[in-house]
Amino acid sequence: MGSRLALDDGVYLRNSVQTAAKILVVGHFAVGKTTFIGTLSEIPPLRTEEVMTQAGAGIDDPKGAPDKTTTTVAMDFGRLTLSEKLVLYLFGTPGQQRFVQVWEDMTRGALGALVLVDPQRLDESFPVMDLVEHYGIPYAIAVNHFDGTPTHSLDEIREALDLLPETPVVTCDARDQRSSADSLIALVRYLQSRLN
Repeated sequence: MGSRLALDDGVYLRNSVQTAAKILVVGHFAVGKTTFIGTLSEIPPLRTEEVMTQAGAGIDDPKGAPDKTTTTVAMDFGRLTLSEKLVLYLFGTPGQQRFVQVWEDMTRGALGALVLVDPQRLDESFPVMDLVEHYGIPYAIAVNHFDGTPTHSLDEIREALDLLPETPVVTCDARDQRSSADSLIALVRYLQSRLN
């Protein structure tokens, strides 16, 4: 009965799934993590967004996203089945430094991280990359292109972020399912290459 329910409503995993991998989707404040997970998740995503209030005006700096009205205060969660045997659990972390303590719990058991970066605010990516490296999590970079953002070559992004040659760098649009999926596939291929 459970298998039938799973196939009918898509909420439960198929019996054929043999491997589940925890992937973090990280990045600075207002880079598109919630959108990215919502675009890809095959189940209704769990979101912990709250309305930004005047109380947070001195803490959360919306300069890169002046129209942003909500912020993640705990995590986002989604699921994506890549094949009959492999499913990814996507955990989105809050982007503000005040939520750094949440990271320790989120990193436990994570196979890798996709670091979303905004090409207009690359400098804000360094604290996030420092955290990922601190916890020893292999990662790939996904440059999230918003409307009107400047286009830089991947080599320019790699140099600006001072990345190792093997670190994957791809472009994506967090609102586009195919583009977002391609970013995750690049990360998964990188993680597989590290196991060989």
